[in-house]
Amino acid sequence: MYSEIASNKRKTVGIMAGFVLFIGLVGWIFGMYTGRPAITPFILIAAGIYALIMYYSGGRLSLAVSGAKQIVKSDNPRLFRIVENLAITDGLPTPKVYIIDDPALNAFATGRKPDAASVCVTSGLLEAMNDQELEGVLAHELGHVKNYDIRVSMVAFAMVAVIGLLADVMLRMAWFGGGNRNNNEGEGNQLFFILGIVAAILAPIIATMIQLAVSRKREYLADATGALTTRYPEGLASALEKIKDSSSVMKRQNTSTAHFYFANPLRGHGITNLFSTHPPIDERIARLREMGRHA
Repeated sequence: MYSEIASNKRKTVGIMAGFVLFIGLVGWIFGMYTGRPAITPFILIAAGIYALIMYYSGGRLSLAVSGAKQIVKSDNPRLFRIVENLAITDGLPTPKVYIIDDPALNAFATGRKPDAASVCVTSGLLEAMNDQELEGVLAHELGHVKNYDIRVSMVAFAMVAVIGLLADVMLRMAWFGGGNRNNNEGEGNQLFFILGIVAAILAPIIATMIQLAVSRKREYLADATGALTTRYPEGLASALEKIKDSSSVMKRQNTSTAHFYFANPLRGHGITNLFSTHPPIDERIARLREMGRHA
C-alpha cells in the first residue's frame, strides 16, 4: 500500500508539472498569434489569479450546486461516529458533515485544507452500505483531504478553464479576421496564425485529458490511502462493487464538480467514458484486492 501511494504521488507531480508547461506553451502561442509575445507572462499571472479564486471559493460552490445540507451529530450518529473515528486515525480535524437527498450511491469531500474540509454523502449511500463499506468510502474521502487532492483538483480545473478561454479568443479572432496575419505578411507570421488555429482546437482537448489524468491518479491514491487507514481494503472494494451493481449517477449533475465525487456522478456510456474523471471501477476493485493480498 505504501508503494502504491508513493507511485501515485510521483506520477501526479509529473503530470501537474507538464500541465504548467503546457499552459505556458499555449500562452506563448497566443502571444505570437496576436503579435504580442510579451503578453505570455501576463497570461500566466492571470491563470494564477483565477486558480486562487477557485482555490478559495471552489469548496463552497461544490456544496451549494450539489444541494448538500449540513447536519449535526444527533441527525445521524452512525455517520458522525465513523467520520470522527477516521479523522482521529488520520490525525485530521473532524470535517463538517453533509448529506445530499439522492438515491445514488456517492460521496465527496471538499475544502482547500484539512481544517476547512467537508465530507458529504448521499442518502442512498447511507442506506446501501454496511458499516465497513461506509467506513471504506469515508476513509477514501478523508484520504483526499489528507493528500490535499481537492487543492490539486481545483488548480487543474482552473488551468483547463484558462486554456479554454485562450482557445476561444483565438478562434473568435480568426473568425473575425484578427490575429497577426493582418499585421504582418511574412511566412513566419502565417505559420503562427495556422499554429494558433490548431492550438485553439486541440489545446482544450489536451488540457481536459491532462486534468482527467490528474483526477484518476488522485482517485487511485485516495483508494490506497483509505485502505491504509482502515487496514481493510475489502471494505472499500465491496462498496465499489455495490456501486457498480447499482448507480452513482446524481439527480443534480454538474461537470465542474464531477471530479470531487467518489464515483462518476454523470450519465455517459461508450466514448463519453474516455472523458470520465474517474478510473474504471473494475480496475479500482482489482487494485484494492491486490493490496489486501499483500497487506
